[in-house]
Amino acid sequence: MVKEIILDDMFIKVNRYKKEKVNDLHLISVVFNVTSEDYHDIATLLYRGTFDVKVPEQDLRFRGSIHQYSTSITNLYEKGQVGEYKLSLLEVLN
Repeated sequence: MVKEIILDDMFIKVNRYKKEKVNDLHLISVVFNVTSEDYHDIATLLYRGTFDVKVPEQDLRFRGSIHQYSTSITNLYEKGQVGEYKLSLLEVLN
């Protein structure tokens, strides 16, 4: 089971991971927790929209953009909060 992915240079520990192909392009879907302490860094990263995606445990690397994104909580500015993020990344061609 995949335990982490890397978006650009940020390591993200994942709770769930799924990989598939869509029109011969990689599509990965992950679920991960974000704490109020990590919220700013994750939000700033995700606003970029497109990333160098690495899945070290599968020796997978590609350039990917956000295909779908959701979160269980919108106010992680309150200390001690944890939100569950769902993120799908689709490979983009250069």
